[in-house]
Amino acid sequence: MKAIIMAAGLGTRTRPLTQSIPKAMLPIANKPILEHNIESVAPFVDEIVVIVGYLKERIISYFEDKEISEKLRFIYQEDKNGTGGAVLLAEEAVLTKEKEENSVIVMNGDDLFYPKDIERLAKGEYGILCRRVEDPSKFGILKCDKDGRVIEDVEKPKEFIGDLAAIGAYKLPCSIFSSLKEIGKSNRGEYELPSAINKLVEQYEIKAVEANGYWLPINYPWSLLEANKEYIKVISEGWEDNQFGNVKGKVKVGKNTEILPGAYIEGPVIIGDNCKIGPNCYIRPFTSIGNNCHIGNGCEIKNSIIMNNSNVAHLSYVGDSIIGEKCNLGAGTIIANLRHDGKNIEWEAKGELMDTERRKLGAIIANNVKTGIGTMIYPGRTMTSNTSTKPGEIVKKNIK
Repeated sequence: MKAIIMAAGLGTRTRPLTQSIPKAMLPIANKPILEHNIESVAPFVDEIVVIVGYLKERIISYFEDKEISEKLRFIYQEDKNGTGGAVLLAEEAVLTKEKEENSVIVMNGDDLFYPKDIERLAKGEYGILCRRVEDPSKFGILKCDKDGRVIEDVEKPKEFIGDLAAIGAYKLPCSIFSSLKEIGKSNRGEYELPSAINKLVEQYEIKAVEANGYWLPINYPWSLLEANKEYIKVISEGWEDNQFGNVKGKVKVGKNTEILPGAYIEGPVIIGDNCKIGPNCYIRPFTSIGNNCHIGNGCEIKNSIIMNNSNVAHLSYVGDSIIGEKCNLGAGTIIANLRHDGKNIEWEAKGELMDTERRKLGAIIANNVKTGIGTMIYPGRTMTSNTSTKPGEIVKKNIK
């Protein structure tokens, strides 16, 4: 059996982070989402076909020196013709003459799935991974019979037909390819995977496989913070409980990383390789710090993601924020993460404000950003790649 992982999307709703990082390569606990998913499905398949598009070189080069690379094949999706179009591109790779395949795993590359759920899906009969949701009108909902057999996949139903949402992982008969060709493109000019599945359920028994563990979709930049927190909660259960010096709770520290005197770390926290932490700083729970990072004297980092090769200079505060790669926050940079009135943080998207449904949200900073000393950043603000601030600047609006 083979797997198809779709990782070609533009990630427009996760800008500015995806200006220079493919959405599937955004890190959760210091590892790209795509790598997590590849590791989950790899034990159960002979080959993994990864459909790439936007910034494909970054994905391909990342996996070149990985042990798993022998199982990977990359195919470029030039036409933006939907998830079904991505699946169709893998037809020749899946249906080889050497071995007749009866089924194929299909997965979204930019949602994080619980590995044991992927295992159940892979080892079972034809199935669609799903979970119960509070607002079915926002999802593709599986209409099932009393035995759990899928009758129809209904996209964003206006009336209540059930609450089992398809979450982007499938084990399907290989006739999915012929079904996609038969239905053709929709009015949107895309091959719609749910429509092809609706054709399959007329011929095959495809079961709803309800997820037992996490499903962490990345819809907006702050979704990454939520996913990072939930994932660290789960994986840190297997870490040793540290209760020595100024390290408390479950903390995972990479190779050649220095924890300098006075640095207080409160787990669960994950820190990458070749970092320098401190002296006299405070790293609070659910923080991920990538490789080759420096957190300076007198800093406080709370519930944040700091990507590889970034520095937070002394006397800075970073709360509920995402800091991209190769960033340098000048001394005394303060990122506010809470409004005075206690209301939810609003987010500007395409010129309109939306409710993030978060009371605490700091800054979303893309790659190669530099802040001048004494910079102060309002809650929920963004800085796009390769931008900077002047010393003492107050960031009230997004910097583009």
